[in-house]
Amino acid sequence: MSTQNAINWPEKYLPGTGDNFVSNEVIVRGLTAAGIWHFLTDTSTWESYYDNVAGISFPRGGGPALEADLVFGFGTFGFPPLAARVVEFRAPAPGTPGRLSWTAGQDGPPEERLDVLHAWLVEDLPGDRVRILTQETQIGRPAAELARQLPNPMLNGHQAWLDGLVTAASARHGH
Repeated sequence: MSTQNAINWPEKYLPGTGDNFVSNEVIVRGLTAAGIWHFLTDTSTWESYYDNVAGISFPRGGGPALEADLVFGFGTFGFPPLAARVVEFRAPAPGTPGRLSWTAGQDGPPEERLDVLHAWLVEDLPGDRVRILTQETQIGRPAAELARQLPNPMLNGHQAWLDGLVTAASARHGH
C-alpha cells in the first residue's frame, strides 16, 4: 500500500501549537490532481464554487492565478480582507503531489490579531482517484474564539471549499 503524503509545516504553524487547527480531506474517483489544481489556484473561480470568500485582491499586481510569493487579499469567515502571501507553490506532477500554502492575517490590538497558515495538498492516487487535503493552523484571539464554536465554522467552511472544488472540477470534467 502506498503511503499518502503530508503537508509541509513551518515550525511556527505546527499543528497543535496554535489556537485553532482544522483538517479536512476528500478522496474521490474520476478526477485528477491537475483538474483540481486549476480551480484551487485560479482565484477568479473561487466565488463560483465557494460562498465563504469575497473581495479577492492583488495589491502588488499579478493574479488571478496564484504563484510562489504572490501577495493577495481576501475576506472570509466575516473577517475584513486578510493580507495573504503564497509561501509554497508546487503544481502536481506524475508521482508528486501539488502543494499550496499561504499565510494570512491581520494586525491590530491583541483581540484582533490573527496569523494563519492555510495549506493544501492535491495528489493522484491509484485507481483513478484524487485526494485533496487542506489543513490550517491559526494563532490569535479570534482563532481561539472560532475554535470554541460548535459546530466548528472552520471545519465546516473548509469542507464546503473541498466539496465545491470537487463539484467545479466534476462539472468541467463532464460528470
